[in-house]
Formats: sequence, C-alpha cells, structure tokens
Amino acid sequence: MENTTDKNKSGIFSKIPVISLIGLLVGAAGGYLYYHEVGCVSGTCAITSNPWMSTLWGAALGYLIFDMFRGKKIKTSSDHNAEQKPADLD
Repeated sequence: MENTTDKNKSGIFSKIPVISLIGLLVGAAGGYLYYHEVGCVSGTCAITSNPWMSTLWGAALGYLIFDMFRGKKIKTSSDHNAEQKPADLD
C-alpha cells in the first residue's frame, strides 16, 4: 500500500510556486476591479475599455509582483560543481 502522505511533486505546483499563483489570482481580481471602478468612458483606452484585457494585465502584474517574494533556491557547493563545464582541450 502506498503512503499517501507524501507530496506528489509532478503537478502544477512543482513548476509554479503557490505564492505566484496567488499573485495571479489577486492581480486578475484587481485588474477586473480597476476596469469596473475606473474603466474608460470613451472606449478608446486599449487596456481599460475591455474587461478581458484589464483582467489579463492585472494577472500578469500580480504574478510578477508576488513572484518577487518567492524564496530562491540557494546553490550548494555540490550544485556548483555539477554545473561546471569541462575545460576545452586545445
């Protein structure tokens, strides 16, 4: 019987950190809120006249802003040695 308490790292969370996904959702909500509350009365504004565009741009900004707070992986000496390229032979 398999141990189900182990985390499966093969899903989406292994590729994109949770904090970035939260930023994506917060940014999308903020983008739509900006469209709804501020918007563009004349309809000539490229981003704020369309709810889809303002939501997508808000999601992109939210992702980028929240990604700044993601913890970075610290390289160890074994990681550094594994990434070194062999010297060229002349």
